[in-house]
Amino acid sequence: MVLREKDLPRAERAALAADLRPILAEAGGTLVVAGPDPLGGDAAHLPAAGPYPPPRLGLVGRSCHDAAELARLTTEDYVTVSPVYPSRSKPGYGPPLRPARLGELIRLSPVPVLALGGIETPGQVRACVEAGAVGVAVLGAIMRAGDPGGAAAALTIPFEPPRTRHDREEVSRTGLRPTGPTEGSGLTAPSGRGRPQPPTAGAGKRR
Repeated sequence: MVLREKDLPRAERAALAADLRPILAEAGGTLVVAGPDPLGGDAAHLPAAGPYPPPRLGLVGRSCHDAAELARLTTEDYVTVSPVYPSRSKPGYGPPLRPARLGELIRLSPVPVLALGGIETPGQVRACVEAGAVGVAVLGAIMRAGDPGGAAAALTIPFEPPRTRHDREEVSRTGLRPTGPTEGSGLTAPSGRGRPQPPTAGAGKRR
């Protein structure tokens, strides 16, 4: 998670960072602070403009937008490349790279790339992953959602194993949920009552 809130006074921002770190730690996450000051932590995300070289911390990322900025990287651990799609959070930000150009920039990057900008659907996430991104960074799609947890979960589907991903996509498409293996369909109606099963080989034959 990246803490922005750059308009806050440093003391308030540092207090917010201190509150967030243990919450994220319980979930196995890391708080990354936007800007060169990690606010008492060990992770920072830097703008493309600098500073260069980056501070020596446990985790350092940088925002990049083109090949020239990627070429300036030194000891960073990862980068975000943006904007991949038109961004509702930043109207006019761009032009959007689209997955094809994203893939070209990923091949130029010496460090892992997170795709950023206008990513709102599992299909867009999948396109970024197929282009070579190790992950995505999302803001508006979750903050605007009526169910932020559900929105975040939906965006993780492309990162799941194929079987799990297929089941969750079926739930999203049909409203049916997966059950344990059966001879027929692996889905049941939301009420839990089984759907009619198709005939199996030899069904109905008497011996």
